Amino acid sequence: MASVKLSNGKSFVSESGTSLLDSAKASGITLEYSCRTGRCGVCKTTVLCGETATLKDETSLTAEELAAGMILTCCRHALGDVEIDAEDLGALGDIVVKTLPCRIDSIARLAENVVEVTLRVPANSNFSYLPGQYLDIIGDAGLRRSYSIANAQRVDGKLELQIREVEQGMLSQYWFGRAKPNDLLRLEGPFGTFSLRDKDSSFIVFLATGTGIAPVKAMLEQIQGNPALVAGKEILIYWGGRTPGDIYWTPQLEGLNGRFIPVLSRANEQWAGRNGYVQSALLEDDIDLTRSVVYACGSEEMIHSAREALTAAGLPAKHFHSDAFVSSN
Repeated sequence: MASVKLSNGKSFVSESGTSLLDSAKASGITLEYSCRTGRCGVCKTTVLCGETATLKDETSLTAEELAAGMILTCCRHALGDVEIDAEDLGALGDIVVKTLPCRIDSIARLAENVVEVTLRVPANSNFSYLPGQYLDIIGDAGLRRSYSIANAQRVDGKLELQIREVEQGMLSQYWFGRAKPNDLLRLEGPFGTFSLRDKDSSFIVFLATGTGIAPVKAMLEQIQGNPALVAGKEILIYWGGRTPGDIYWTPQLEGLNGRFIPVLSRANEQWAGRNGYVQSALLEDDIDLTRSVVYACGSEEMIHSAREALTAAGLPAKHFHSDAFVSSN
C-alpha cells in the first residue's frame, strides 16, 4: 500500500495495480477526470515526488509533458509513497453514481444532424448531479455512449441530452432512425468533474464546439437560478460551428452580465458574425486571461489547442477546466 499526498494536504492510500484516480475514489476523494481512458487529458497532473508506473497508454500527454513529470491519474498507479499536484474536489464527493432504467419522454430535432432527447427516470431514483457532468446511455448488448446532461436539475427530474449524428454510429442509427417516446433504456452516471468552480476571477468564459454547448447550457441554467454565483463577473460564451445551421440555440442571459459570441469556421457570405475558431476569437478579444476562468467542452482538438494557447497567453493552468468529447461510433 502506498500513500498519495495531494497539494491541499489531503491524502489517500493506493494499492499497486489500481489507478490513482480509482484509489482516490475508493477513499472518498474526487480528483479531476472525464473520459477515464487516457485520451481527454482532464486528469493531468504533476508528480512532485515519488514514482508511478503506467497501467495504460497516456495518449493525451505530449513528450514535453512526460519529460516534465506530468501523468494522467486514470492511467497510473503508485510504486511507493507519492505526492501529486492535485486537489480533492469536495463538492463532487457526495455525488453517487447510479445505474437506472429510463424512458424517452420526447425527441425533438434541433438541427439537421442534432436531436434533443428528454429522458425520465423513476420518481424515487433521486438522481443528483452537478451541471456540467455527463451520463452513459446503455443500449442493446451493453453498447454504451456518453452524453453531457444539457439541463440543470429540474423539479420533474427529467434529463435533456443533445445528440449529434455520427456516420455509421451504432447508437446514432437508433437515435436518428428507431427511437420513439416511451422506449425503455438504461443510464449510468453522473460522471466527470466538469462543473462550476468557486474561483477568484473577473471573467467566466465558456468555449464550446458542436454539442459541447450542452453542459454549458446546464451551467448557465444553474447560474440563472443562483445569480450570486457570478456576482461582479462578466460571462462570455463562445460557441463554434462550421455553418450557420450548427448554431441551433441562443442562451438566455436576462439579468446576467453576459455576451454570446457564435463563431463559424466555414461561414458563407451572409454570415455577419465571427469567423475562425473559438479559442482564436477569445484571444482576439483581448480579455484579461490572468483574471479569467475558462470552461471548455467539445472536440479533443479544440480542448488541446485552447489549453495550450490560452495558458501561453496568461490563463492560470488551474483555471482551465474541460470536458473533451472522445470520438466513438
